[in-house]
Amino acid sequence: MTPLLITGSNGIPLSIIATEDFSQWYEQLPAAQQNWLKTTQFSGKGLSLIPAANGELAQVVYVSDSPDAYWVCGDIVNQLPANQYYLDASEAQCKVAAFSWALGAYKFDRYKKNDKQYPQLVIDNAALVASTLKLVRSVTIVRDLVNTPAADMMPQDLGDTMEALAEEFGGRVTQIIGDALLEQNYPTIHMVGRASDNQPRLIDLTWGDENAPKVTLVGKGVCFDSGGLDLKPGAGMRLMKKDMGGAAHVIGLAHQIMASNLPVRLRVLVPAVENAVSANAFRPGDVITTRKGLTVEIDNTDAEGRLVLCDALADACDEKPDLLIDFATLTGAMRIALGTELPGFFSNDDEVAAGITAAGLKVEDPVWRMPLHKAYFDLTGSDIADLANCGKTPFGGAITAALYLEAFVDDKVSWSHFDIMAWNNRTLPGRPIGGEAFGIRAVFEYLAQRFAK
Repeated sequence: MTPLLITGSNGIPLSIIATEDFSQWYEQLPAAQQNWLKTTQFSGKGLSLIPAANGELAQVVYVSDSPDAYWVCGDIVNQLPANQYYLDASEAQCKVAAFSWALGAYKFDRYKKNDKQYPQLVIDNAALVASTLKLVRSVTIVRDLVNTPAADMMPQDLGDTMEALAEEFGGRVTQIIGDALLEQNYPTIHMVGRASDNQPRLIDLTWGDENAPKVTLVGKGVCFDSGGLDLKPGAGMRLMKKDMGGAAHVIGLAHQIMASNLPVRLRVLVPAVENAVSANAFRPGDVITTRKGLTVEIDNTDAEGRLVLCDALADACDEKPDLLIDFATLTGAMRIALGTELPGFFSNDDEVAAGITAAGLKVEDPVWRMPLHKAYFDLTGSDIADLANCGKTPFGGAITAALYLEAFVDDKVSWSHFDIMAWNNRTLPGRPIGGEAFGIRAVFEYLAQRFAK
């Protein structure tokens, strides 16, 4: 594929201008180009391709109310003819333009050939181009993993993905597979995944200096969620290939951390399962003793994500990380609360929560902190076990799910939990319908601010 971003200073000039600055820019144009804009009735908003006297393209102007927005070039890349376009602008504007330009050209083409030739953005800043391409690849990893159909993205495929990532950056991966999960005390991961021919597993990636600050990421890897014996209706099952979106997010974030050589000791835990239906599927009313020793009554087999996560979180806490963050496509309740495009997160650490929120605003990857309202913990109770895997009421469902997870996190561990959609339901500049990364740019920005040398 032709690279979307290249370093240099040659190409058709591209100007990205604020609406209020258009008149001044227009007055500085040669008369012929002013006439062209008048003739084409350019309103001073959007995109215009301006020809030279010989009919060749002389320059491109894009006028926007928000020229410094992160997604400013998300549509431009799809509107311009294939050529090289040189952007002579501030480093800040080049940064956001390059990011949105590259992601605006994203297509999931594993199964459908894409022969389109895309324009290239030329920026005279090699370091900026290199860092942008790392970030773009991290987001692309998330999108590709989520978009891949479940038949080609089962627990073993997630394992292969993490193995390849570790090999690229000098990390290490171990996998605990099938009945070995019982032998090594990961009972809930085994229980949820045992009904599938695709064996459940805990995938464990480590990278970095063992003496560096410990950052542990946990991602829900439910590669397809039928709902189990509490079977989903067809409409609810249609997009359940995306239920491993939490795993995709931590894999993409791990790529960004390693590619940027962030000075941390990184650990990534992905409990990977398929929630299938067969004679040995777990049942409503069953009680399981978790890795932490807490007993859990199964109220609903379709609330399986918190079950696979609880063993992984308990394992993560054993080595007392400086920071523990999980991502999961966990509840519809969060989508009701905040919609599909604003990820909610919970945290037991006010300083970390404030830092991630501020970082998200800085890079236009907004996240919204939700309350760990302790009074609702009683709603996770059971008459015969320590906990139930569903609240007694659908109200506050995202909160009760987070409180369930918190029961498996040590009090002294700084923990944040992201409840994400992992999917775009509508097309926006740079963001097509399909798999999407939410919150990983915010988290990486926070990590870079906190740990980078």
